[in-house]
Amino acid sequence: MKKFPIVILLALAACGRFSNKEENHKSEQRIVCIAKQYNEIIFALGAEKDLVGVDLSSTYPPEIKKIPTVGYHRALSAEGILSTKPTLIIHDNNVGPEAVMTQLEKLKIPMKVFENKGDDIASAQALIKEIGAYFHKEKKADSINIKLETDMKKVMETAATFKDKPTVVVIHFGRANNVYLTMTQKSTTAKLIEWAGGAIPITGERGMLQLSAEVIAKADPDIILLTDFGYDKLGSFDQIKTLPGVAGTKAAKSNHIYRVEEHDLVYLGPRTGEIVLDLQKLIRPDAK
Repeated sequence: MKKFPIVILLALAACGRFSNKEENHKSEQRIVCIAKQYNEIIFALGAEKDLVGVDLSSTYPPEIKKIPTVGYHRALSAEGILSTKPTLIIHDNNVGPEAVMTQLEKLKIPMKVFENKGDDIASAQALIKEIGAYFHKEKKADSINIKLETDMKKVMETAATFKDKPTVVVIHFGRANNVYLTMTQKSTTAKLIEWAGGAIPITGERGMLQLSAEVIAKADPDIILLTDFGYDKLGSFDQIKTLPGVAGTKAAKSNHIYRVEEHDLVYLGPRTGEIVLDLQKLIRPDAK
C-alpha cells in the first residue's frame, strides 16, 4: 500500500472524525462530492465554489468538467481523493471500493450523506431543500422546487391525453467496463419514460442489465434511446442500426433511434421536468 507523507496524514486527521453530524456547510472548505445527483443540485443552487473534486460520472452542468475528477464512484482510489486535500467528502453511499472508504475513515476525514434519497419527485424536492439548507441557499432551493413542480404539472397534463404507450429501450454504454447495458423497469429511467408517455418492456431485478442481442430483439421496441457515450463512440446512425439485436427492431426499421444524455436519465433533479418534456417530444410527437 502506498504511504503518504506524515504531514499530509496529520493535516487530514485534524479535519475531524468520520461522521455525518455536520449541520451546516462551513466557509472555506475543500469539498469532494462523489454523487452526480448531488453535484447537479449543488451547481443549480450556485453553491459550487468550494468543490475541489468530483467523481467521473458527474458530467452536468458542463462547467463541472473544469473541476478535477477523483475517479469512478465505484472504483475510487485514496490517492485521487487525497490529492485534492479535502476537508469534507460528500457522497450518497453508492461509493467504493469498501477498502478505500475504510482507509479514508481511518484518516478521519469528515463525510456527509444527505438523508433524502431523491428517488421520486417529492423526495427529490426534499433533497434539493436539504442541500439548499446545508449550503445556506434556502431561497434558491425553493425557487428550483417551484419550477420543478410547475414542469411536472405540464408533464402529467400531457401524459393524461395519451391512449397508448410505445415501447422504449434505453441502451447505455458503460464507461467503466466498456459493456453495453440496458435500463429495466426498475430504473429511474423507466419512471421518466413512463411520465413521457412510453414504457420500458425489459424486466429485471436491478435497474440495469448487461445487454444481449436476444434481450433487444425480443423486446422489439418502437423506439431506442442510446446514451451519449455509446452513440458518439459508434460514430454514425447507420453503424448503430447494425448493433446485434437492433437491426431487426421496429425502431431500426422506422429510424426511431435517438441520442440522449446519460446524465439526464439516471437520477431526478432540478431539470427532471424539462427532461421529461423533451422526452415527450421524442417519443410522443403526437403530444399537444
